[in-house]
Amino acid sequence: MKKSIGKVLLSRQLGRIGPGVVGLGLLAVFGFIILSGSFYIIETGHVGVERTLGKVDMLENQAGVHFKLPILTQQYEFSAKEITIDLEDLRPKAADNLSLKDLDVTIFYRTAPAAIAELMVKYNDSSVRGAESELPAYRVVFRESRGSIYEAVSEIDSLELHRKREFLQRSIMENLQIRLDEKDPDVFEISRVVVRALNTDPSIEASIREAVQNQKRLEAKRIEVDIAQKDAEIEIERARGIAQANEIINASLTAEYLQHEVNLALQSFADNGGSTVVIPANMQGFDLILDQSQLRRSQ
Repeated sequence: MKKSIGKVLLSRQLGRIGPGVVGLGLLAVFGFIILSGSFYIIETGHVGVERTLGKVDMLENQAGVHFKLPILTQQYEFSAKEITIDLEDLRPKAADNLSLKDLDVTIFYRTAPAAIAELMVKYNDSSVRGAESELPAYRVVFRESRGSIYEAVSEIDSLELHRKREFLQRSIMENLQIRLDEKDPDVFEISRVVVRALNTDPSIEASIREAVQNQKRLEAKRIEVDIAQKDAEIEIERARGIAQANEIINASLTAEYLQHEVNLALQSFADNGGSTVVIPANMQGFDLILDQSQLRRSQ
């Protein structure tokens, strides 16, 4: 009974308002919907692409407010910032035909903002939805990244991969850039490649540790050899110096010089009161020259 009374009162109120007022209200609501669908906002670092009745506008819209045809035009917001692609649990084969246990790589790339509309048309459904916007040609870069990783790993032995991680990252980056430039020149830029995890087979890991230990022992032996060589060089130089000194002394020992030294020695002996002089047999050939006064004093 109460519900019936409420319906009657409501119908009476609507009758008082009139159909014209209700129509205006509906028109206002419809106008708001149309107006709100006539513009959109592109955030900084993004670009917008419009598609009207299935046709893509090839001129990208930059950050700001843009107007469109309501209902008929769809807008897409793409990221023009650096985008990351994580490739995980890869098992590529190394140059020695041994497969890695686990390889995780992160690719960082950018897309030329002026080429995003073209990529949308050329690679239909290749973008994926990110946290803020669409990620242009994501699946294309992902596919080429995987191929570049497998190609780069195949050129290095499994025992060398740990020591050549930087070389591997650089090789992946260069290979990927070449692959993308072949199809779309000056569109993609690979800014960085990071190998986050590189795990080989446990047996290979043991071989790597043994190889590292052997390398350290070899380096120690090389240092010992270098030290021994340096010591030998020092001894050779010392002997060479002694030989050269002896050559200089021998060259200066002329007969005249030796005679002079003998005379000085005998004269000094006489001055000290010596009464006996022993002349060795090997002094034959030397002329003993003494001062006459020295001879008289010695007699």
